[in-house]
Amino acid sequence: MDLSVTSIGLCLAGYILGSIPFGLVITRLAGLGDIRNIGSGNIGATNVLRTGNKFLAALTLILDSGKGAAAVLATAAYDPAMTAPVAVASVLGHLFPVWLGFHGGKGVATTLGALLALSWPVGVLCCGTWLLCTALFRYSSLSALVALALSPAYAYFLSTSPVMIAAAILAALVIFRHKENIQRLLAGQETKIGKKS
Repeated sequence: MDLSVTSIGLCLAGYILGSIPFGLVITRLAGLGDIRNIGSGNIGATNVLRTGNKFLAALTLILDSGKGAAAVLATAAYDPAMTAPVAVASVLGHLFPVWLGFHGGKGVATTLGALLALSWPVGVLCCGTWLLCTALFRYSSLSALVALALSPAYAYFLSTSPVMIAAAILAALVIFRHKENIQRLLAGQETKIGKKS
């Protein structure tokens, strides 16, 4: 990878795609107001679920993961060597969208979508880990932290060095964005899936 105009442009495009706040857009279109004023104030699927609308939550999950995957797949068709950097850029867009004052979501769905597109075995294992942890403990944040913390190890055994590096960077970013959730988990105050507050 070289820092050419093309590579910078691809990363910028990935960032812009990742920065689309689907949770905020679809809840407003559905007449539910600003999702940032509900529950945790997050714009992702878990907080959309706190509105009680499972369909909108599922749609947010699909769209947020889809934008991460779309960024990677579109880049793969143009310059496969840039897929890992663009995956990171798309998640940065979701975490720090310019349209929302650089305050976005937690990045879990977008990261999972990007990982699925980068290396489907790694992505499938991460999704499976998330589902297993969710079934056992009912904490979305804990499930995400475990799944993404393991993603570099999955990539080490099943994919390439660029994917492993991207997975490590993405895991660090998502863990950083979950610092308040980690504090609540340690204090026994984290909200379980299905609870409104």
